[in-house]
Amino acid sequence: MLVADALGGRLSKNPIEDITHRTGDWTLYLLLTTLAVTPLRRLTGWNVLIRFRRTIGLLAFSYACMHLLTYAVLDQGLFLQGHVLKYLADDITKRPFITVGFSAFCMLLPLALTSTKRSIRRLGGTRWNALHRLIYVAGALAVLHYLWLVKGKQWRPVYFALVLVGLLVTRLIHARKVTPSTDARLRGDRPEAGPRLSPPAAPDPDPL
Repeated sequence: MLVADALGGRLSKNPIEDITHRTGDWTLYLLLTTLAVTPLRRLTGWNVLIRFRRTIGLLAFSYACMHLLTYAVLDQGLFLQGHVLKYLADDITKRPFITVGFSAFCMLLPLALTSTKRSIRRLGGTRWNALHRLIYVAGALAVLHYLWLVKGKQWRPVYFALVLVGLLVTRLIHARKVTPSTDARLRGDRPEAGPRLSPPAAPDPDPL
């Protein structure tokens, strides 16, 4: 869509800003969609949705890369000017909205790198789940980045924030639900006697 708008002359007088904002918007769209997959699966029972979560998450990371590269290369002139790396480092550390945005990207990076089944086996289900819960922190920082970026009365970042809060609330509600068997384990009750008919379940690679 960006290429079509550029060729059709439909971008504004500041095309770099258009590219930056639109890649950032799509990063958030896809990031929040990734977070919404598991709540939708639990609500609807459509387990097939889980097949698409990794793809959507990697698309979100791809747009985050384009968003960062647009800022670093097109806006700030990375690879085109001398000493630009020092300027970028100063810009990232001194401007809060860029600091939180870059922090969100840094949190998404290890999630993308460990998105394979091989990584799940190597890290183990528990550690992999714990690592991938960083997506909530990355989402919160990305929304905060947008909130601090905009000027004036713009409601789009507020809508993003409300959706994220809703997804976090569903996560907390699910976490507070304790099954009777879990409750018994917490009390130290012994399980009922009887043969084990099935092996213990493998760690659920579904932290979201």
